[in-house]
Amino acid sequence: MRLLLISSSLVHGHGYLDHAEAELRDFLGATKRLLFVPFAQADHEAYTARVHERLTAMGLEVDGLHTAADPLAAIAGAGAVFVGGGNTFCLLSELQRRGLLPALRARIGAGAAYIGSSAGTNLAGLSIGTTNDMPIVWPADLQALALLPFNLNPHYLDQDPRSTHMGETREVRIGEFHERNQQPVLGLREPAMLRREGQTLSLRGTGGARLFRRGEAPAELAPAAALDALLRP
Repeated sequence: MRLLLISSSLVHGHGYLDHAEAELRDFLGATKRLLFVPFAQADHEAYTARVHERLTAMGLEVDGLHTAADPLAAIAGAGAVFVGGGNTFCLLSELQRRGLLPALRARIGAGAAYIGSSAGTNLAGLSIGTTNDMPIVWPADLQALALLPFNLNPHYLDQDPRSTHMGETREVRIGEFHERNQQPVLGLREPAMLRREGQTLSLRGTGGARLFRRGEAPAELAPAAALDALLRP
């Protein structure tokens, strides 16, 4: 299984996907065509056009899943799938409504490269229960693609010691998740990325990450950390 999971497509001081371009090129290699899944945003046409403009500048071809005459056939024939960011609840709900989640899971399991950004990264975990997004729609359930045996929290933010904000931090929210759920949660800071190649899992980018396990103190993970052990829960 091959995965490239990006915490965010936009990082301060960079244009859209600029910070991830070198990693994307290396990950895709000779693959030059992607199937783009735009369902995390409401305007599928505009979103696909934005991705098309950016990726064609890298010499890639982009097909929008929403325009496929036969979406199941489009997924079955894809060499690479890119699931973009937006609202994770909308993304999962639309994939469920269209009956595409099992097909995506099967295609990635059969060898197609999977790229996720933000909501698309959330979708790669066991469930979307650790997204930062508001449930503006409600899926049939929260079960995701389960391409990894844990959950993800893209855009992870550390508590600012100078802040006077008294609301819950990301760490507190993930602790609440672990009051009722067992699976680990990987908090991906910006501009961190996670890459899986078979049974090898590594942390890419410069942001680092934090690993949360139920009943344990969070573990700090430095950029370039080897995380293969996380694939063996």
